Amino acid sequence: MDDTKRSAGAVVRQLMLALGDPVIGLVAAPGGLDVEINDVVILDADDAPDSYRGDLVLIIGARGRRVHRLARAAAGQGAAAVALKTEHGEDLDELKRIAEDTGIVVLGVRPEVRWAQLDSLARGVVADARVMVPEAGRQADLFALAQTVAALTGGIVSIEDSANRVLAYSRSDDEVDELRRLSILGWQGPADYLALLREWGVFDRLRAGDDVVHIDERPERGIRRRLAVGIRVDEQLLGSIWVQEGREPLADNAENALVGGARAAALQLVRRRTGASPDLEFEQSLFRRMLEGHLAPRTFADNIGADPDEPAVVAAFTLDAGTAGGGAGGDAGRPAFEMRRATMASLISVHAAAYRRRSLVTTADSRVYMLLPGLPEQAGESIACGLAGEIVRAASQRLQLDVRAAVGSVVGGLHAIAQSRAEADQVLDIVLRGGRQRVATIADVRSEVLLSEALALLEQHPRLRDPRITALLAYEAEHESGLVPSVLAYLGTLGNVRAAARSLHVHPNTLRYRLKRAETVSGIDLTDPHQCLFSHLQLLLENGSMAVPPSK
Repeated sequence: MDDTKRSAGAVVRQLMLALGDPVIGLVAAPGGLDVEINDVVILDADDAPDSYRGDLVLIIGARGRRVHRLARAAAGQGAAAVALKTEHGEDLDELKRIAEDTGIVVLGVRPEVRWAQLDSLARGVVADARVMVPEAGRQADLFALAQTVAALTGGIVSIEDSANRVLAYSRSDDEVDELRRLSILGWQGPADYLALLREWGVFDRLRAGDDVVHIDERPERGIRRRLAVGIRVDEQLLGSIWVQEGREPLADNAENALVGGARAAALQLVRRRTGASPDLEFEQSLFRRMLEGHLAPRTFADNIGADPDEPAVVAAFTLDAGTAGGGAGGDAGRPAFEMRRATMASLISVHAAAYRRRSLVTTADSRVYMLLPGLPEQAGESIACGLAGEIVRAASQRLQLDVRAAVGSVVGGLHAIAQSRAEADQVLDIVLRGGRQRVATIADVRSEVLLSEALALLEQHPRLRDPRITALLAYEAEHESGLVPSVLAYLGTLGNVRAAARSLHVHPNTLRYRLKRAETVSGIDLTDPHQCLFSHLQLLLENGSMAVPPSK
């Protein structure tokens, strides 16, 4: 049972307050600004609208009537709000009509704003608004921490990084001063106020140690009384927590609460520093959508700054079952698996970025995918395979992780990376099933991949079944006679009785008896090459086995 309670998300009013007029403006809100936003999703001009229940939909790559159609379609799919680029002087009447007709909130985004920036900021506001109630052993996020410190101090709290950018703040109906208001609106302390704080020595004292700094009220400057403390790890200042006094004096234990809050915030800021940048997270999300075929290649290329017509390749990585945490079972193994997968993804990202500046890494289910754009078409597969080998070796030697990798074929442009990914997945399936190779390309396992595809086609056409093999499988299921494994071993070794007997750990005469018995039970003639070929395929398919003993 989940012991963490969350609110539904941010409301449009919070988004407007957090992002501010320089980024986003209101076109229409027929239901007011207290409409809840559950998530932020991207709708590309070439996408078919999905289900957007309660979401803010960012409509990218569309203009004019096309954007109007997409806005209506998103509203029809349950979106709470849409955001779209609005050119200077554009007629907004149609957008307002859409809002009135559908009840959806329409937000206008300035043309110069980058979608990556807006996506990151909006997601942050929505995520941070889901205030988590900490239970035993739970670590609150920064917004929840700010709210907790506010409750303990009786003040109004903001948490900033070392560049005085606002990371989180408490929500309050209390009176806020001009410094607080401008800082929240701009997500950063205004320059003239920051200059005053430097002049008063506040930042020097924050850097000097762990003591709480007192800032007296300055009515002429619109500044109320404040307490501040640095967020530190060893000697490094990561940020600060500020508590503004409201209508009532701060609590007697406000300083202790502030010191405790700073220590709790330190881990959060370390994680933020070591995590992916907002722009990179946005690009990784686009890469994942591109792999799934849900994003236009041109939109993807424009956002990652790559040439859509340059050759590219996708490599797939996964943890071997022995180290993936799967053996733990249930919820107990899930955290360990996710931690190992995150460690593997970080290692892959470092290696990929070192080789190609525009490389991208993303996670989907249990696998991690690496995109290497701009590779030479002839040698690209070899280069990617070499890099994958380095990653697998580093994972084993430095992190004690058993990683397997597969490299798809080099494709002629970003429009075909889904094809490279599909091939990498096929190869990785073979690698995991075989257990011998740690890194492979299609050239290494082409026969196995072709066999897998042939079996998939056979499975789609049930009429292509030999009733004699079906009878043999039924006999095996009832009697557990060992006839099917014997026939599979015999066919897998191209009729070499001694090699097949060795693989089964039986005497050759025992195998010969079983083969004769299989012919009697089924009516199959194992001396007929055509019957042997199709029998082998059907047995591999219906017996659920691809583990064919190698020919000796």
